[in-house]
Amino acid sequence: MGVPQAMAALRDKAALVRESLQKSQTITESMVSILGSFDHRLSSLETAMRPTQIRTHSIRRAHENIDKTLKAAEAILGRFDLTRKAEAKILRGPHEDLESYLEAIDQLRSNLQYFTTHKCFKRTSGIITHANNLLTKAISKLEDEFRNLLTNYSKVVEPDRLFDGLPDSLRPSATSPGKRNDSKKDSDNQKNSENAVYTPPTLIPPRVLPLLHNLAQQMVQAGHQQQLFRIYRDTRASVLEQSLRKLGVERLSKDDVQKMQWEVLEAKIGNWIHYMRIAVRIRVKMLFAGEKKICDQILAGIDSLRDQCYAEITANSVSVLLSFGEAIAKSKRSPEKLFVLLDMYEIMRELQSEIDYLFGTKSCTEMRESAQSLTKRLAQTAQETFGDFEEAVAKDATKTAVLDGTVHPLTSYVINYVKFLFDYKTTLEQLFQEFEESDTEAQLKTLTKRIMEALQTNLDGKSKQYKDPALTQLFLMNNMHYIVRSVRRSEAKDLLGDDWVQIHRRIVQQHANQYKRISWAKVLQCVTIQGAAPAGGGGILGGDSGSGISRAMVKDRFKNFNAQFEDLHMRQCQWNVPDSELRESLRLAVAEVLLPAYRSFHKRFGPMAESGKNPCKYIKYKPEDLERMLSEFFEGKTCVEQKR
Repeated sequence: MGVPQAMAALRDKAALVRESLQKSQTITESMVSILGSFDHRLSSLETAMRPTQIRTHSIRRAHENIDKTLKAAEAILGRFDLTRKAEAKILRGPHEDLESYLEAIDQLRSNLQYFTTHKCFKRTSGIITHANNLLTKAISKLEDEFRNLLTNYSKVVEPDRLFDGLPDSLRPSATSPGKRNDSKKDSDNQKNSENAVYTPPTLIPPRVLPLLHNLAQQMVQAGHQQQLFRIYRDTRASVLEQSLRKLGVERLSKDDVQKMQWEVLEAKIGNWIHYMRIAVRIRVKMLFAGEKKICDQILAGIDSLRDQCYAEITANSVSVLLSFGEAIAKSKRSPEKLFVLLDMYEIMRELQSEIDYLFGTKSCTEMRESAQSLTKRLAQTAQETFGDFEEAVAKDATKTAVLDGTVHPLTSYVINYVKFLFDYKTTLEQLFQEFEESDTEAQLKTLTKRIMEALQTNLDGKSKQYKDPALTQLFLMNNMHYIVRSVRRSEAKDLLGDDWVQIHRRIVQQHANQYKRISWAKVLQCVTIQGAAPAGGGGILGGDSGSGISRAMVKDRFKNFNAQFEDLHMRQCQWNVPDSELRESLRLAVAEVLLPAYRSFHKRFGPMAESGKNPCKYIKYKPEDLERMLSEFFEGKTCVEQKR
């Protein structure tokens, strides 16, 4: 196709497009005109309907307001009805139905909150005032009910009830203080105590506790914490104190303690130790632990009030219990008090963790510190008493002499004292640690040795009271033997050691040898003749009729022997060697020296005395007579007994 033809075709198409655009514009203008007409009509219609819409909206809001008013009226009427019912229950009081009474108080409190929040009509203030007055009366009646319930169900616990179900080891006077059972028995008692089933007394019946708890909660909600505190404290404190008094607990001063006979005081200390266990032991839940338990239940959720209440309930009772310990610790020290002091110190240490638990709150700080202070004071007094004992042993000036040379009372007292000390070995080690960190066993060993040395020194002094030096040696032998034997049979042996025992056994032997030398040297001289041996042989006597020994000399020797032996027999039968083995050993040692010498003398020179006049005057005893008479030595017989 040529260019002219193409141009012509293009012009035709452009004309067609132009025609189409013109038609579209015409249609658009027509639509705009139509739409404008619709907008005008709609505007007119809306204007016409607006009053109707306004009336419809007003009617709808009126209906909504009516519904709200009706609902509010129903709620108010309901509250009035609930208030009326609650008022009726409150006016009847809590005695008939406490649970319903408490519900009425809750309802009244809720209504009061409602009317305070919804002050929507003129009489609201009057209703609030009435409700407040009614609530005040209700809480006042609650206080009375709380007081009555607590008082009626808080009974003093009788001692028999406290002891029911307790093992013997926890009962008063089961074991005297200062006198330990053997370790096996202690172990068995401890095991039985741990396995025993305890029946703690009912301080308040379990069914009453929830009621008391609810009453307490209501009083707190009403702002009556202080009234609740006073009622609970005064009631329970009085009951607890009366229970302790019936048990036997009493407040004693240092002067009261000082005036008591030792036996009475010792019994009171023993009972005090048991009272402490009964009062404090958590496991048996008797007094303080039981008091804490019911306090926690009744005042649950009121922590600050609960802790303060428990502290003030128990404060005086704890003070009375601890005052006895303080009085003992402050009273005049004496050796016999050491063991009861150790018993008291031991029980305070034993109960320390339970005291810390029972009185662990800030409110109970004073009681906890008082217990700790008593423990330290008992430890200090015990340590000072221990020191006093050593000094008392060294300075004991008892003038009463043991006339028969037996074991002195001081010796048996000191040895028993030391043996008891080893029953308290663990306690003593704990006591030493109260004041210094050191080797407690070495410290105990040193103290024991010093006591033994003080005893020996004192016995040496007492031995000088005897005019007869032989009796002096017998006295020292008896006492030293008693000491050694007692140490060997006790725990002291492990502490003092074998060397100490061997050294002191040799000392016993030395005193025995000294006794033999002093007592029998002159007697032996009577049956021993110094000089040349007789013709045909020698012998103990060193001479016979052929060596210039006259009959007169022989008679004189027999006569002197008889007199001296009879004198020794008369005196030394009154002397006493209490240990049977030592007594036989000493008799044997004397017989081994005396009898061979006398037999030899009697055999070789007896015929010279017998050939003269009155031979019985000189040869009064045969060797077997002497042996029999030696068996009567050291029996501690009186002169009357000997004559018989």
